[in-house]
Amino acid sequence: MVWERWLEEDQPHEECGVFGIYYPGEDVARLSFFALYALQHRGQESAGIAVSDGKTAHIHKGMGLVAQVFTEENLHHLQGHLAIAHNRYSTTGSPTLRNAQPYLIETMLGPLGVAHNGNLVNAPLLRRDLLQRGVGLTSSSDSEIITLMLAGGVGDWITRIRTFMAQAVGAYSLTILTRSAVFGVRDPWGFRPLVIGRLNSEGWCIASESCALATIGAKFVREVEPGEIIRLDANGLHAETGAPPRKRALCTFEHIYFARPDSIFDGKVVHNVRQALGRQLAREAPADADIVIAVPDSGTPHAIGYAQESGLPFTEGLIKNRYIGRTFIQPSERLRREGVRLKYNPLPANLEGKRVVLVDDSIVRGTTSGPLIRLLREAGAVEVHVRVASPPITHSCFMGVDMARDQDLIAARLSVEEIRRHIGADTLAYISLEGMMKAIGADTGYCNACFTGDYPTGLDESFTKLEFEDAIV
Repeated sequence: MVWERWLEEDQPHEECGVFGIYYPGEDVARLSFFALYALQHRGQESAGIAVSDGKTAHIHKGMGLVAQVFTEENLHHLQGHLAIAHNRYSTTGSPTLRNAQPYLIETMLGPLGVAHNGNLVNAPLLRRDLLQRGVGLTSSSDSEIITLMLAGGVGDWITRIRTFMAQAVGAYSLTILTRSAVFGVRDPWGFRPLVIGRLNSEGWCIASESCALATIGAKFVREVEPGEIIRLDANGLHAETGAPPRKRALCTFEHIYFARPDSIFDGKVVHNVRQALGRQLAREAPADADIVIAVPDSGTPHAIGYAQESGLPFTEGLIKNRYIGRTFIQPSERLRREGVRLKYNPLPANLEGKRVVLVDDSIVRGTTSGPLIRLLREAGAVEVHVRVASPPITHSCFMGVDMARDQDLIAARLSVEEIRRHIGADTLAYISLEGMMKAIGADTGYCNACFTGDYPTGLDESFTKLEFEDAIV
């Protein structure tokens, strides 16, 4: 939405959601709509669906939420048995219609549609190569670069995808639409999630998260492996290696915040992992308090786990207005100054006279924590002890997550004690990196660059997000 970024600026943002389906005899556009609806949490700026009937392809996309972009009328015109779909939150490229996905163009091999979740860290070099070859670009998105690289390749689609994968560095989970097939592609590091689903005897689908499969009645089959290419067509599902797998670098924040709690990521139910993170946080950072509350909704599973381990009762202390960011009406300057009051309301009956543990999934810029703590104190809380279910975020993400620039990250500038004083908490503690990985149940295989600065692709730390974006515009 127009001002949603301002309202939620202290949260990392959910990259994008992609979907692909092959299902003869079914209304794949309608199924794609409901899959996008389930993936709405991964992107709220734009949405789009492209379909193919085996001869021609059609597309509809627009700015806004899925329910705002699509109607019965425009869905009716999307006829076919193959489709790809996309929800967008911009990580490179501005939030404008020209950057909305999927992209759909005509090629020598017929129509080509591309939906992309992730970021190519070598996008400036790939863009420069396209321009030097005389290829024109209409957007500032690295997703268009992917589309044109595939369109200008040599050989069949599998060969072109492999050629792209050999050149691309960074995060990409793709769904690709051609005249007669849908492809799913995951980068060799496995940064962003991608799963496979089965619809009865003839239907197959690919989605960013398993929650989308359940919504449309598909059965979860498995996750797409890093470096794998999946083809869905009249012959069913075919899988092959597109690029040799690199050292696995799954995004830790899928477990902490991004994925829907009922989704499966790396073989684990996300809600269960979040509760385990909360339990580990309670072991590492107990608090002398009366109740445990969450910053809703993302902090709720962590808070439940914290309460379970600590023996303190879990209750609601903050009520979230889930629709405040869904309007185009701009708040007045006075309401802007009120900040979190637009989004959260305290429950004085549960807070008055209580020593409170406030559990959040993360602190990014530190702009929301202080106002929330003041809200709790105004509602009667006598102490507020903040506990965070991820380590301090000290570095930007270049792998498809909008997490602010290094200089805007509060933990990159201040110590934990300085942050505590800044936000006005009685105590503040983060889960340790080791404790986080223990709760996730993995020693290796995850990208923790936002906590450590150790980028799996060897990215130069001095290359800020804005410099990256400026380089491809």
